[in-house]
Amino acid sequence: MASHPYISGPGNVAQMIAYLRKNFPATVTSETVKKFGLASNNESYVINALQFVGVIDEEGKRTTKGHDVFVLADDQFPSAFEAMVKEAYSDLFDLRGEDAWTMTKSELTGYFRTTDKTSEVIGGRQAGVFQMFRSLAGHDTAEEKAAPKSAAKPRAGKAKPASQPRAKAASATEGPVKVDLQLPEQRKDMALTVRIEINLPANGSKETYDNIFKSIRANLYV
Repeated sequence: MASHPYISGPGNVAQMIAYLRKNFPATVTSETVKKFGLASNNESYVINALQFVGVIDEEGKRTTKGHDVFVLADDQFPSAFEAMVKEAYSDLFDLRGEDAWTMTKSELTGYFRTTDKTSEVIGGRQAGVFQMFRSLAGHDTAEEKAAPKSAAKPRAGKAKPASQPRAKAASATEGPVKVDLQLPEQRKDMALTVRIEINLPANGSKETYDNIFKSIRANLYV
C-alpha cells in the first residue's frame, strides 16, 4: 500500500483544509467530509491526507499542532504549514532538500512511484497531493502558477443560434400570430428552429380550434 497520500482530486483536500481553518471540530471523519459535499465516495482519501500531515490523528481527532496552525492568520499560516509538510514528507526532503519545493510533477511522480512501487496513475495523484500541500505552504512553482485554475467547462454539443425568434402562444382571445424569421444577410447560413406553443381554450368548439390553426397557417411566414 502507498505510504504517501493520493486522491484523484487534490482540490478536495484543499477545500477541506479551508473549511477546517474556519471551524475545526474536535473529531474529523469521513462523515464530516461527506457533510461538506466533498470527494464523493472518496472521503477516506481526504482523511488519509489530513492524517499524513498531522492535522488529525489516526482516530480522526484534531491534533494540537493542527489546531495551532489552522487558527493562524492568513499571512502566518503558509510558513507554519510549511513545517508540517516538511515533517510529513521528511523522506523526500532528506533526499532532495529544498529542491523538493520546485520539483516538477513528472519528477515527483517518478519519486513516489519508486518509493511506494505505485503505478503511473497513483504516482501522479501522489504528486498532485504534494503539489497542493506545497502550494498552501506558499511554494507555488512557475509551472503551477501558469496552469489554468479548475473551472466548469462547457459541455461539447451543438451550438444553439444566438437568438431564436419564438412564436407567441395563441389563444381564442388573441389576434393572428405573426413570426418574422427574416435574418440579417450575414446570418442566413445559420440553422434555425422555431417552436410554437398554442394554448387552446378548454371549452372551445371545433370551429374555435379550426380558426386558431387557420390563423397560424395564414400568418406564419418566412
